[in-house]
Amino acid sequence: MKKLYTLVITLFIMIVIAGCQSEEPTPDPEPLTYLNPVYEPVFADPSVIRHEGIYYAFGTQDYGQWGDEYGVRYIPILSSLDLVHWTYETSAFTLQSRPTWGTLNAGLWAPDIVKIGDTFNLYYSLSTWGDPDPGIGVATANHPLGPWTDQGPILRSLQIGVNNSIDPTVFEAEGKVYMIWGSFRGIYGVELTQDGLALKDGINASDTKTLIAGLDTSTSWNGATYEAPYILKRENYYYLFLSSGTCCDGHNSTYNVRVGRSTNPMGPYLDHDGRTMLGTYRGFQVLIGSGYFKGPGHNSIAQDDEGNDWILYHAFEVVESPTFGNSPRRSLMVDKIIWNDQGWPTVFGSMPSNSEQEVPNITPRA
Repeated sequence: MKKLYTLVITLFIMIVIAGCQSEEPTPDPEPLTYLNPVYEPVFADPSVIRHEGIYYAFGTQDYGQWGDEYGVRYIPILSSLDLVHWTYETSAFTLQSRPTWGTLNAGLWAPDIVKIGDTFNLYYSLSTWGDPDPGIGVATANHPLGPWTDQGPILRSLQIGVNNSIDPTVFEAEGKVYMIWGSFRGIYGVELTQDGLALKDGINASDTKTLIAGLDTSTSWNGATYEAPYILKRENYYYLFLSSGTCCDGHNSTYNVRVGRSTNPMGPYLDHDGRTMLGTYRGFQVLIGSGYFKGPGHNSIAQDDEGNDWILYHAFEVVESPTFGNSPRRSLMVDKIIWNDQGWPTVFGSMPSNSEQEVPNITPRA
């Protein structure tokens, strides 16, 4: 009996050991990936905000380039839970509700979405190509999806004394609200009222505005200067992202993103070589075109739940670019920002990614 008991115990131990040896460790799951572009056929000049766990992106009026039954989208709005899968939601305006205070047939370009207090402010450019008096206006809503109520113009080019007054970016700093704007005729800054709906100095703002980057507005158009400003506050610096080159020449576009920084919201902004951004060909290189994507630029920045920064921008895809007529369209792109040891931002290789990338680290909504 004792031998039988010993045999049973021995067999049991052998079975347990064999079972343990046959168990393979569970491998770590493969990381989720995405591939640029993240939204097609067209989404130019993106501005992004996160509200209640959802990212919302606002883009330039598209003139019916989607080729569907909805026609023109007057500032299209997308939503996403992860920054890489985007869904069209609505437009900020309709044909009937769109602002019409600008030049005849002016389009709604280069929006900027900001929350000030409990109100969402949607800044927009109202302009045509070659417009002698474009301007910047603002609409308000209680939610990123609207409904949006237009509050009219904040400034126009002739009033403020800045040629080609488009491309606004608005931000809060040190208890004040600022707007920086401009397009190849000087990048300027000015203080707004606390609600962000008007110039703090009113009609005197033309005298109190500050030249931030590029050349004075009295100089001629110069593609080696800048447009599309965007401000990111990180640690002790305000980072001024700017786009330079040609934005809209399809596969011949030379658009690229550069950055300078300052400890003061109104500058002076310096580049990595200590040069002021008041000039041409200045700034630390963030993004430049490649053989796969041309003309990357006009960026916004969003954070994931780990605090990583992601740059959202538009670019022309070279091989399979969606077209409208015979012209390629600008699609939505996203890449992770890498901060170097000196505190300057770029992306891997300084070019748009063209292979699978790990998705942003975002906790799923409950």
